[in-house]
Amino acid sequence: MAKEWEQMTPAEKRADLDSKWLSPPGIKYVNAEAEKGYKGRVQRILDAVNMKQPDRVPVIPFVGFFGAFYAGYTPYDVMYDYDKLKYSFGKYVLDMKPDGHLSVTVSPPGKLHDIINYKLYAWPGHGVAKEHSYQCLEGEYMKANEYEALTSDPTNFFLTGWLPRVMGALDGLKMLTPFTNMTEMYGGFTGAAYVPFGLPPVKAAFKAMLDAGDEALKWIGAVGSFGAEMTAAGFPGFFGGGTKAPFDTIGDTLRGTKGIITDMYRQPAKVIRACEQFVPIMVKMGVDNAKLNGNPVVFIPLHKGADGFMSDEQFKKFYWPTLKDLMDGLIAEGCIPFPWAEGGYNSRLKVIKDTPKGKVIWGFDTTDMAEAKKILGDVSCIGGNLSIATLSVGTPEDVKNACKKLINDCAKGGGYLMLSGATIDNVPPANIKMMIDATKELGVYK
Repeated sequence: MAKEWEQMTPAEKRADLDSKWLSPPGIKYVNAEAEKGYKGRVQRILDAVNMKQPDRVPVIPFVGFFGAFYAGYTPYDVMYDYDKLKYSFGKYVLDMKPDGHLSVTVSPPGKLHDIINYKLYAWPGHGVAKEHSYQCLEGEYMKANEYEALTSDPTNFFLTGWLPRVMGALDGLKMLTPFTNMTEMYGGFTGAAYVPFGLPPVKAAFKAMLDAGDEALKWIGAVGSFGAEMTAAGFPGFFGGGTKAPFDTIGDTLRGTKGIITDMYRQPAKVIRACEQFVPIMVKMGVDNAKLNGNPVVFIPLHKGADGFMSDEQFKKFYWPTLKDLMDGLIAEGCIPFPWAEGGYNSRLKVIKDTPKGKVIWGFDTTDMAEAKKILGDVSCIGGNLSIATLSVGTPEDVKNACKKLINDCAKGGGYLMLSGATIDNVPPANIKMMIDATKELGVYK
């Protein structure tokens, strides 16, 4: 009799997720070659993660809206037309044959953003041109004096404080009272607790949420069918889920950059406490997605831990402890954390080496990859820093030379993935094809 998830050891949980990634249930491959190709690609990635030497270096371009441009569409087109979204990204994968794809979740549902009147981002056709990607609109969506409200009841704060500020159609939610007011369901308590649900602004907010939910179901249907079709054709999705570093959760979309920097000096204890509070929340977010998708790799974009954003001492005090707790929590649940170190992490390498061997993939943007291999190469799989500038304005020969250097610097002994240094949007298709083809040619282990 199979063990329940809660009864499994971390190693058993990891083996379970690895097995589901290698042999996803319910998939009918288009042919035997596709099945062999799929299993071979997943095993190649797992070998690299496990610090083994696979047959060759796996190659996974970090595509953003590249699929749209490749098929002749704009980001706006694929955000609002899910058939175009699936076709364009599928065309890229089937034509160029990377070892893994990043799903189509990089393209969020445009109509849903319209429905909720999203204020946290500008997106194609709504604040930026239809030909460009979305952009974050930072602000102090949580006030400096609201840390106590956040840490004492995160759900209530997000429901009645944060959501009304970042989603204009949900402004009425600020009129809700805490759901804990319903604990005494007799006499006047019952009636009073339900009064907000009769108010027109609250009703309008819930109506917008229901409409957004309908649109989300259409979008996730396209996401799911795309993943299944790519798997059937032999190409695995690389990520099983995603989550955020606790410091970035607060600094990106709650306090904003200016706010979080100020708080580090004026109320450091509250920042640290809030980060600690978010650890189990963010662990659960990543684990739930990985289990749902049967894929252990959990993406963690790192935004505010880069060299120059904070000092090394501040990194050790504010950023790293809860990021490490997050990764340890994911590992304990059988997942493979994939922290993506945006910017440079050259001064952080010795600190971030403190992870279990063969349990983490470190992705890098502009970090010195030879130094990363030197410091992390006996502990963690690494990848990244195929320059987005080279991919954007270089020639295919430039790309091949860059791949050759990365392979020479990083591939020895295994534990290496060929990844682009940043998200790929409107770049020459010949350069992406060269990235994939050159890695397949030059990255073979003898």
